[in-house]
Amino acid sequence: MIRRLLALDGVMVVARFRDDGAFVEGYGLLDAVNMSRLARFAHDYKRFTQGNADQFSMFTRLRGWTPPKGWIVRGHAHSVCSIGNLVCLVVNAETSINEVMRELDDVARF
Repeated sequence: MIRRLLALDGVMVVARFRDDGAFVEGYGLLDAVNMSRLARFAHDYKRFTQGNADQFSMFTRLRGWTPPKGWIVRGHAHSVCSIGNLVCLVVNAETSINEVMRELDDVARF
């Protein structure tokens, strides 16, 4: 199911990880070791984002900030996008981040 994300323009890698950060499966242009590292990064960043959103919600007493749906780390040439326990590595010049996030959201529901 997650392989369909590779059909999107600019998607280089897609990977799934468990709630503890362990790599489950991945497809694309990285070897298994680097896919595992990508999954660990995504897990850690997801937890970091959740903690920040929880603190923001607690201190401001505003509703609707948690849980965060997903996140994007954008670099000069590449970006990492994640929703749920899925993560993609994309080439910025070749992709539509909005399209990638829509598809990630759709696939993450399965």
